Amino acid sequence: MGGVRELAASFVAPGPSGVAVRDRLKHLTSQDVHVLRVVGAHQGALASRDLKARCADGPNHGADTWATRKRELTKVSSSRIAGAITKATHDQWALARRSQTAHIRSLEAGIKVLRHRLSLPIGAAGSKRGPGGYRSRSEWFHKSRRLKALEARHAAAVTDWQAGRVRVVRGGKRLFNTRHHLAEAGLTEGEWRERWEVERWFLAADGESGKRYGNETIRVTLDGQVSIKLPAPLAHLANAKHGRYTLTSTIGFAHRGAEWADRVEANRAVAYRIHYDTTRGRWYLTASWQRPTVLTIPMEAALAQGVIGVDTNADHFAAYRLDLHGNPVGEPHRFPYDLTGTAHHRDAQLRHALTRLLHWARHTGVGAIAVEDLDFSAEKTREKHGRRKRFRQLISGIPTGRLKSRLVSMAAEHGLAIVAVDPAYTSRWGGQHWQKPLTTPRRRMSRHDAAGIAIGRRALGHPIRRRTALPRAHQSDVHGHRTVQADRRARGREGPRPRIPGPRTRSVPPDAARTRATRTPKTVRDVRSEQEWVQDSLLLTE
Repeated sequence: MGGVRELAASFVAPGPSGVAVRDRLKHLTSQDVHVLRVVGAHQGALASRDLKARCADGPNHGADTWATRKRELTKVSSSRIAGAITKATHDQWALARRSQTAHIRSLEAGIKVLRHRLSLPIGAAGSKRGPGGYRSRSEWFHKSRRLKALEARHAAAVTDWQAGRVRVVRGGKRLFNTRHHLAEAGLTEGEWRERWEVERWFLAADGESGKRYGNETIRVTLDGQVSIKLPAPLAHLANAKHGRYTLTSTIGFAHRGAEWADRVEANRAVAYRIHYDTTRGRWYLTASWQRPTVLTIPMEAALAQGVIGVDTNADHFAAYRLDLHGNPVGEPHRFPYDLTGTAHHRDAQLRHALTRLLHWARHTGVGAIAVEDLDFSAEKTREKHGRRKRFRQLISGIPTGRLKSRLVSMAAEHGLAIVAVDPAYTSRWGGQHWQKPLTTPRRRMSRHDAAGIAIGRRALGHPIRRRTALPRAHQSDVHGHRTVQADRRARGREGPRPRIPGPRTRSVPPDAARTRATRTPKTVRDVRSEQEWVQDSLLLTE
């Protein structure tokens, strides 16, 4: 089928599985701040010690070693705090293990490309299926050196993976390396030290259903009063019964406050985390809980009112509304965002663009938004794109992972379904079949707008190719001329039409010879001599 790969089926993305809300702890006294700092530092040291023990166990970890670690932590804290620390340790080790596997796959992809390009002659042209050879002997030499370096890294990573050894930094590897670049980060040594210690604190507690207010370690009452169960060595700091410390600050969640109050009143599990923002100098409390599993709605129900196709780009979302039959409705919409600056700024820009997109989707009345199921993990390597550094930066800037999580969770609150489609050829075929026909003197269509139409049509189950105009009557088969649009249930409808042998005209069977035989002319002047001329007996005269 002309090299077109098989397309994956579209599906409705499952909804969010949890909820998290945050509020600020205001008007804390100096004693409150002192207790929070001491408790966070103490439990953070316990978490670091437990993570070290877990990494030492490696793949030999089991229920016995877990119980042993938990008993040791219970002596210097409490059973609930020990359970929360060990659970966080296991999650962090598993995340490091997955990251290690992804790193090995990235190295293997780079090694494969380097070996392929080094095996080609100098200056060999590339193709759509793979890059060509290197342009000079010098570049070939440097790439051969890089191949040896990647092979060494790959061997070391595989050795660590087989031994169950992971590299984990509590507080973050980026912040750890910032210690050697304080001038570039605009930090003093004291500011960096404070931020490093805060990131290594542990002030969190998992919820417990059936317990009072859903949490015994960090308890928040209905009127917003916050109290903490102190570890055993810090019990002398308690100002309430049973070794608890009650903060003078109260909270009240403005967002989802009613849902949180319902869970607390019913003594359902709610997890809490206390965090200190060193930049703003503020304390925050985050409450989170799990949502019951909600079955995704069927594809037909989600697309009953049409769909909005969204093309994700490095600086904007290009969206177009389509009706149930796949016809574009209205004008294209673009929702720009700026992904430069700090992580908080990028996250705010993305949330703002998604909020405007969802509000427009609700205003149009559609029930679903179609997006591409993008994954650029293998397309960002320097070995694949070579000198195209700007293109690699462009791909890296597209927020694929964050977009999926943000869009699914935000769309669920608006009652909209998210349909994920295969991203293959959407930009190419959209620009080929929809950009020029929809461009008018008052409407400017970009390739990204056309890609939004292609994404929406693929979600609806329609082919991306447009129906071509029929020829003039009596030019071919009157109105029986074939079109390029196949039935929606036809297999391989997204690909090009297969080559049919034989002449292109439809007046000759497909199995006929390519050279058309000489035929008898239809005019009297060019009639052959061996044919007999017959005069009609009735002459038409005026």
